[in-house]
Amino acid sequence: MCGGKGTRLESPREKPLHPIGGTPMVDRVVAALADSRVETIYAAVSPNAPETRARLERAAGDREDLTAVETPGEGYVADLMAILERDDISTPVLTVAADLPLLEAPVVDRVLERHVQGERGRSRTVCVPVALKRRLGVSVDSQLESRPHLAPTGVNVVGDADAADSIDVHYDARLAVNVNRLQDARIADEWTIDLS
Repeated sequence: MCGGKGTRLESPREKPLHPIGGTPMVDRVVAALADSRVETIYAAVSPNAPETRARLERAAGDREDLTAVETPGEGYVADLMAILERDDISTPVLTVAADLPLLEAPVVDRVLERHVQGERGRSRTVCVPVALKRRLGVSVDSQLESRPHLAPTGVNVVGDADAADSIDVHYDARLAVNVNRLQDARIADEWTIDLS
């Protein structure tokens, strides 16, 4: 999911193109997905981020596993619904926000493995403890209504509409650092130095 406006970030670049460790966030997320067990990557782009769309369309020309898909750019739910209405996409679908620059293939594979081990028809919301985000010093922009001590990560598995949802909790900084503000970007930059 890489078509948001990113107004909170206050970056001179579109949010997915904001560099972390010298590399645009969206490139980091695509690389993590490409190195994981994910077979096909659909990059949900929108009119809100035309430079991101152009970059991903160029990248899709060089890769068989990447397709840029235009969405209306009216928010996460509306854009997701537009994707799910496509004939070439069926559930379950792993969704990943482009603002997770620390994401790595083993983390993606762990989420997928939990989905396979659980009830496959269910949708899964991947969360981290709010306490972890606070300990790391990153923003807490949303919390689950039913469990306010948990924050969604931007990684989900969309299953069947009629199946109950489940919540997967991970204590992993690679899922906890969503870059929504400049302070988040600075912290993510520090982690890329530590991880390299």
